[in-house]
Amino acid sequence: MARNRAFKQQWIDDTNAAVKDTGILLVAHYKGLTVAEITDLRIKIRAAGASFKVTKNLLAKRAVAGTNYEKVSHLFKGPTAVAYSSDPTSAAKALNEFAKKNGKLVLVGGAFGNTVLDKAAIQQLADLPSLDELRAKIIAMLQTPATRIAGVLQAPAGQLARVFGAYATKGA
Repeated sequence: MARNRAFKQQWIDDTNAAVKDTGILLVAHYKGLTVAEITDLRIKIRAAGASFKVTKNLLAKRAVAGTNYEKVSHLFKGPTAVAYSSDPTSAAKALNEFAKKNGKLVLVGGAFGNTVLDKAAIQQLADLPSLDELRAKIIAMLQTPATRIAGVLQAPAGQLARVFGAYATKGA
């Protein structure tokens, strides 16, 4: 019995430490998913840079106590799992994509910092581009003017060369 309590307390402490350092916490119900489907979901979420845990509701409530995510403790009812990540869009994207393909996973809600999210807000967050996509767009925007400037600077030199070429042919 004492060993079981120690295990539960360790799970609470580990989850609390992980949740404190994350940017987003999402809660989902997984009723009806097989072990293979949950394993597939975990793999996809890890690939997105997020984490996924099947929870015991009482332990999850204790784990989020004292964090920004304490506001979502009312969502821990039924077969519940949590996904969390430092990148707010990665966990939302991975869960949302899996939920679209497998109707047994139901997004219930979550929190992003101090903001409580409902299912619609999670959907909107999942539709946003990821940090890597945003970085790529910014780099592309920064590089575009540089190539245009190089093209403009090269154009007068080319025009001068054509003018000198025309004078050379006239003079000859």
